[in-house]
Amino acid sequence: MCVIWGIPYLLIKVAVAELTPAVLVLCRTGLAAVLLLPVAVARGELRPVLRRWRPLLGYTVAELVVPWFLLATAERRLSSSLTGLLVAAVPLVGVVLGLLAGSREPLGARRLAGLLLGLAGVASLVGLDVGGSDLLAVAAVAVVAVCYALGPLILSRSLSDLPALGVVAASIALTAVGYAPVGIAQLPARMPGADVVAAAAVLAVVCTAVAFPIFFGLIAEAGPVRATVITYVNPAVAVALGVAFLHEPFTLGIAVGFALVLTGSILATRRAPTAALAGQAPRAAPASDR
Repeated sequence: MCVIWGIPYLLIKVAVAELTPAVLVLCRTGLAAVLLLPVAVARGELRPVLRRWRPLLGYTVAELVVPWFLLATAERRLSSSLTGLLVAAVPLVGVVLGLLAGSREPLGARRLAGLLLGLAGVASLVGLDVGGSDLLAVAAVAVVAVCYALGPLILSRSLSDLPALGVVAASIALTAVGYAPVGIAQLPARMPGADVVAAAAVLAVVCTAVAFPIFFGLIAEAGPVRATVITYVNPAVAVALGVAFLHEPFTLGIAVGFALVLTGSILATRRAPTAALAGQAPRAAPASDR
């Protein structure tokens, strides 16, 4: 899972060289929906999800519709390495949203220190690696981080008792339908290169359709708390792939920012022993790429 959800940044960077963000989202969700919907229907897991369409729609917008478009848009300006590291701030945003939503877990000195360290890491990334012309792209990734933190909040409060595959298949299908008009209108006049086609296909099949069942299996075997370790490793995979395959520079900002964001996220999100023992494996899980 660390690899599967660490490679989308590389694949998105390759794909947006010839595809618009809307076309890429349509390709990714359309193919994934074709693979997942029949399975969800055959298992009878789709109908109960559709009955609760309002929170499903909110989750879909927060977890897929907005962030996947903005990620593709931002990576037209930013490196895949930097984008992956900025998205690594999601756990920090999640802590803040949890506090605003009335989380029972107190902030405490350790969590506050984690938030401050994570903020310093993001500041070092932006200050050392981002030019003035790329600030809008950074703002787009910031919105992505908020969306990725908001989606699980909606999921846990309104959809966690529903079949996981049904939630995933329905949200992916809704995203594909929503992007179909714009995506079809923006289809390229000629067939994209083989690398672009391969990147879009891997995003759809491996990073979306295959990823969710594996993640649910990981939660069932290792538990929800230990399964979140992948959140801390994904950025390292994104940086390694960007440097190795796209020859992106490994800068001082990336080195310092990664260390601070990673340390801050661990401190801010680590549960107390009693909270960890009380954790229950959810039936549905967020799509953190993601």
